[in-house]
Amino acid sequence: MFDKLVRKEAKIALVGLGYVGLPLALAFARRLSVIGYDINEKRLAKMRQGIDPCGELEGSAFEGTDIEFTSSLDKLREASFFIVAVPTPIDAHNQPDLSPLVSATHRVAQVLKKGDYVVYESTVYPGCTEEDCLPILENVSGLKGGTDFKFGYSPERINPGEKVHTLPNTIKIVSGCDREALDVVSQVYELVVNPGVHRAPNIKVAEAAKIIENTQRDVNIALMNELSIIFSRIGINTYDVLEAAGTKWNFLKFYPGLVGGHCIGVDPYYLVHKASELKYHCQIISGGRYINDSMGGYIAKKLIKKLIALGKNILGARVLIMGITFKENVADIRNSKVVDIIRELMDYGVDIDITDPYADSEEVQRHYGFRLTEKPRDTYDAIVVAVAHEVYTSLDESYFEKMTYGNAVLVDLKGLYRDRIHTLKYWSL
Repeated sequence: MFDKLVRKEAKIALVGLGYVGLPLALAFARRLSVIGYDINEKRLAKMRQGIDPCGELEGSAFEGTDIEFTSSLDKLREASFFIVAVPTPIDAHNQPDLSPLVSATHRVAQVLKKGDYVVYESTVYPGCTEEDCLPILENVSGLKGGTDFKFGYSPERINPGEKVHTLPNTIKIVSGCDREALDVVSQVYELVVNPGVHRAPNIKVAEAAKIIENTQRDVNIALMNELSIIFSRIGINTYDVLEAAGTKWNFLKFYPGLVGGHCIGVDPYYLVHKASELKYHCQIISGGRYINDSMGGYIAKKLIKKLIALGKNILGARVLIMGITFKENVADIRNSKVVDIIRELMDYGVDIDITDPYADSEEVQRHYGFRLTEKPRDTYDAIVVAVAHEVYTSLDESYFEKMTYGNAVLVDLKGLYRDRIHTLKYWSL
C-alpha cells in the first residue's frame, strides 16, 4: 500500500477538512495524490480557491499540492487509504456525541474495498475505534477488518493558533490492528512528520494517550482555578503566588482561566463516560471538570459583587466583554466559556457589549444568539478582558478609563495588566 501511495498508483483521502483534516490533507498532498472530502460545500468552495475556512493556513499552504476537494462519494471511492478527522463533541448533557464520527464511518464503509486502510484521528475514548467504528465498517462494507481491510488510530495533535508545535515538527502517535498495519500507517505518517512517529502497542493505548493529554491539562488548570478562588478570599493575587512558586525548578506552570474549545473542555468527558461504563466514578477528573465548567458563573458573580460594592445599579449596568473566542489569537468560538460569563450577567439584567478582533459577528450570532458590538461606548461600569489576544497586551489604563463611566471595574482574567492599573477597581483570577 505504501509504495502504491508514493507512486501515486493509489490515493489517500482525508474525511473531514476542519482544523485537523485540512492541514493534514495539504501536507500529504505535497507527496501523494489526495482526495479532500467534506460534506460542507460552502467550505469546499473556499478551499478550491486556496482559502482556509478556519483562518489558520495561508494561501501558500495550498500551492504545489495534488489535491481534489469534493463531497462526492463516487470520488471518495477512488481512495485506498482513508483518514477520518471529524469532530467528536459532547452533547448538552456532557455525553460523547459520536454522530459525526458514525456518519463519516458510514460514508467510508460505503466505498471500502479489499486491501484498503482506514485510520481514525478523531479524539475518542479507549475502545471506540474497535467497538464502535469497526462494526460499522464491517457491516456496511461486508468486509472483515484485519483480513479484507486494515485499520488503525493516530490521534491528532493540532493546536489552533500554534506556530511552534505544528504538524510537521510534532511526534505522531500511530497504531494499527496488526503488525502489517502498524508498519504501513507508520510509513505513511512519516512522510509528513519530521520527528517521526511513536508506535503504540495497540489501538486502545493510542486512544488513551490522546485522551489523557488534555485531561492532564484540564485537571491542572482546575487546581489553579480552585487556588484562585481561595486566594481571592485571602486577598492576594494568584499570579503573584504562581510567580513566586514558579522559582522552584519542578513547579509546573499552569494558570487559572476559562477552559473552552473543542479539546481540553471536551475530551475528559469521553474518559469519564468510558469509566462510567466500567462502573468506576472518576473523582479527580469529574471534579476538575466541575470546577472549570463553573468558572464563568463564578467570574460573573464576582463582578456583580464588585459593582454592588461600588454602589452601582446592577439592572442596566453596562459591561464591555473584550474577547469571545475560546483562546487567544484564533477565530474559533466553539465551546467558548466566555459565553457563560455573558449569559450569567444577562440573567442579572446587565447591558452587555462584546468585541473581539478575531471573531466573526455572524458566526457568534449563529452559535450563541448575540452579535458583536461594532463600536464600544464610553460609559461602561465594568470592562472584562476575557481573552489574552496579542492586540490587548499593549493597552494601558488610560485606554480603559476613556470607555468607563465614573468609578468602574476592570476584570483582567489572564493577568495582563497586573501592577499597571491604579485608578480603576482591578480584579483578576
